[in-house]
Amino acid sequence: MMTRCLRNMTLLMFILCFFAAFICCPANASSDCPKNSRWIEMGVEYPGITIEREDTVSMEITIYNRGCFNESVHLQLIRQPKDWKTVIKTYQFEVSDIYVASGQEKNLTFEAVPEKDVRPGKYAFEINARTVDGKFQLRQPVHVTVIEKSGKKVADTGVRLSTSYPELRGPTDGEFEFSMEVSSKLDKDAIFDLSAKGPDGWDINFKPAYESKYISSLRIKSGQNSTVALQVKPPMSATSGEYPVNILIQSGDAKTEAEFKVILTGTYAIEAGTPSGLLSLDARSGKTSTLSVYVKNTGSAIHHNVKFMSFKPENWKVSFVPEVIEVLEPNNVKQVEVIIEPYDDALVGDYSVSVNVAGEKVDKTIELRVTVKASSAWAWIGIFIIVAVISGLTYLFQRMGRK
Repeated sequence: MMTRCLRNMTLLMFILCFFAAFICCPANASSDCPKNSRWIEMGVEYPGITIEREDTVSMEITIYNRGCFNESVHLQLIRQPKDWKTVIKTYQFEVSDIYVASGQEKNLTFEAVPEKDVRPGKYAFEINARTVDGKFQLRQPVHVTVIEKSGKKVADTGVRLSTSYPELRGPTDGEFEFSMEVSSKLDKDAIFDLSAKGPDGWDINFKPAYESKYISSLRIKSGQNSTVALQVKPPMSATSGEYPVNILIQSGDAKTEAEFKVILTGTYAIEAGTPSGLLSLDARSGKTSTLSVYVKNTGSAIHHNVKFMSFKPENWKVSFVPEVIEVLEPNNVKQVEVIIEPYDDALVGDYSVSVNVAGEKVDKTIELRVTVKASSAWAWIGIFIIVAVISGLTYLFQRMGRK
């Protein structure tokens, strides 16, 4: 009987644990994704664009998967004018289907090349994207207006260059990389020389896509194209501003030129501490203590809305005056008062209070040691007790001495 009872109890506990695990940790469930949630979006970089005759249209197509399931998306150009050559591709391949994981996005390139007979006017294209089961059918029109050449632009001869991002912005200590596609229009294989001219002291190099080696020339087969990266690194002494980088790609009489632009925002750095260098102060329970902290902009970019945050023991109060530094210029220093009030029932001892100074793109944390000391009232009470004891003993000795 005892064995049967133990067996039944073991079985009951196993069943209860199984249901508890099933309820608490359901398989393949996500707190962020409702069941059967699917959502696909598509967008193009420039739905409307104006180009000169013989120019190439090249822009990014972005597929967003905002749902909870991985999706395969089929892409097709369902409308295009005659006398235009079009393709949807990556850097290397022509693409008809693309896999997009849940919560991710993928980029492709839509390219349209007009033939010589294309006249000035308006031309309409339409890109269709649909999921495998046809649940989502997305259509994105692209309108291209072709105008006559202005005469100011030198026509590409035998080679064409295209890029999606001719301008890049970032800090001075950053590294900028432009991706460009070089297309040969020659009827034979050719070696193209690569050269670049930028500001003095800048490090500018060419390299193949997804490789780290540097190159100065590029072999391209007749009618083919190749992807090249232009890597630009400014010196640390460069100030904020816009800087052009001009490149030339040439093979004999075939050549093309392009201008890229780097926009430097400066470097972001911040420093915080106390004027004396000491990161400690004394405090008493329920009473406020103040510590002066300086904040310095040690970078070359301006900080806006520098904010402060504290990590403190429970029930303590920490405030800042001022609460926000609206503008902090490079090399400027601002003083901030940190007001700390320990909890009324805080025990005597050492406590840690962290102060975080958050600037633009960088932050600084300083650790403060706060020593909570006993209230001065207790010191006076102790003195009073000692005096009372001494007076009482003196009185007793005098009474006992008389007897």
